[in-house]
Amino acid sequence: MPSQYRPQLLGWIDDLDKGTNYLSGADDRLLYANDNYCAFLRKTSSDQVFYLCISGTITFLLIFIIPVSIYLLTLIKIDSNSHKAIFLIPLIIILFVITLYLMIPELYQNLFTRKGSPIIFNRKTNKVYINESYFFNFTSFKNPIHFLQPNKKRIKEYDWADLHGVVVHNFSTYSLNTTILMVCEPGTHKTIDHVLLDPLRYGIGSYQVWGWVNNFMCFNDLISLNDGKYTWEQETPFKKDIIQDQGWPEWMVEAFNALSPEHLTEIKQKYHVQ
Repeated sequence: MPSQYRPQLLGWIDDLDKGTNYLSGADDRLLYANDNYCAFLRKTSSDQVFYLCISGTITFLLIFIIPVSIYLLTLIKIDSNSHKAIFLIPLIIILFVITLYLMIPELYQNLFTRKGSPIIFNRKTNKVYINESYFFNFTSFKNPIHFLQPNKKRIKEYDWADLHGVVVHNFSTYSLNTTILMVCEPGTHKTIDHVLLDPLRYGIGSYQVWGWVNNFMCFNDLISLNDGKYTWEQETPFKKDIIQDQGWPEWMVEAFNALSPEHLTEIKQKYHVQ
């Protein structure tokens, strides 16, 4: 049965149900949680370094190889013995350019992701907040103009009701799964944006963060607010280490702890946020 969300993602495995989910595990991704909000890490330092090395190496090689290939093409003399090369080298160049186009976002994502790019869930206002590199978005197709803005950011507020979990796999020999939040138009299955929740997990592990978040948003006692790196009373160290100086808008940081939709409205009015 295909995904109910459109357009369907390549590598789709499963649509995830909302509500109380008994399969939950914060693992090492949960940074902090209190009675109002929780914060999940989406990029571990080890993964960031590993994929930065891979994407950086490939990008460097392609930047060198592409002009060399173009130069070799100009040296080919058009005669009966070179017609195969005339078609082969341009094809290779096109493939290299496409690969470079896919590698640059991956390089930028790992190079400019800061503090694990946490995602924040407020269960009293049902809002979700992200502050991430524009290239952190998992989709491959980017505006080439934005390649000139490597530190470009996405800072957004979403309604939890419009976010729906989907699990996809990466087609590798390790069969790693990723949980994506499909951002849909209210009351529809039409996807207008995507948010990465929990990347690169083995099998059943890819469902556990989704389960923890759902239990949290449903005020379920199955989860503990002390499951994270910082305990619930360590909000000040958490914000100092993870949030401070990362470009979060002041109103948004205050909104993390909003106690109700009405309280959130007051905060936005205070900062003149539309």
